[in-house]
Amino acid sequence: MNDMSDTLRLAAIGDLHVTEQDGASYRDLFREISDNADVLALCGDLTNFGKTAEAERLAADLSACSIPVVGVLGNHDYECGQPEEVANILHHAGVTILGEQAVVVKDVGFAGVKGFVGGFGRGELGAFGEAAIKTFVDESLNEARKLENGLRSLRTERTVAVLHYSPIAETVEGEPPEIFPFLGSSRLADAVDRFENVKAVVHGHAHRGTYEGKTMRGVPVFNCAQFVVSAKFGRPYALLDV
Repeated sequence: MNDMSDTLRLAAIGDLHVTEQDGASYRDLFREISDNADVLALCGDLTNFGKTAEAERLAADLSACSIPVVGVLGNHDYECGQPEEVANILHHAGVTILGEQAVVVKDVGFAGVKGFVGGFGRGELGAFGEAAIKTFVDESLNEARKLENGLRSLRTERTVAVLHYSPIAETVEGEPPEIFPFLGSSRLADAVDRFENVKAVVHGHAHRGTYEGKTMRGVPVFNCAQFVVSAKFGRPYALLDV
């Protein structure tokens, strides 16, 4: 643990699922987060269908956030086939969308990707057989490579990995075991464990999962899907000291 004078307080939330018709606003929540944290990490599924209007609603609410915001998209943000437009709208609202770039905020590095499915440990799907299976596994490998490249670009003593899909099985426990392979991939954890300076991983996606687990190397992993965090803390965002 770092000296408290050097600690960064990170708020993390995933799975906002903002819709066009949703009368709820996140403005008050973002104001509250700004009062309680130094940085906000958005862990994907920020919109419900990846529609422009949904992204614009979220962007308007983010105007109430007065701290730096980093984030990744989730699978829901891809549904309409325009993730680049969703990312662009959020970028103009002040969000640093991780993936092809990493960023340093208050001496802490942030790298991240959406991630992909594929399974965990011995149950991880391999690139064998039909071309469609190999294409599927290639997508999982490519997301892990992007994460590794982003982490490698950082020279900070403390780094946080921001994901949507889970890198470990432990934080998806609570979901039906049959869908575990569709909730994340160990390849993401393999990328994280190559770097000694990664101090925490945050992700979303598993709405009924478990809040906390660890990679094989012992890096803490936190499922910050708002449904999981609300059940544990009575608020929809996690607060972590990095």
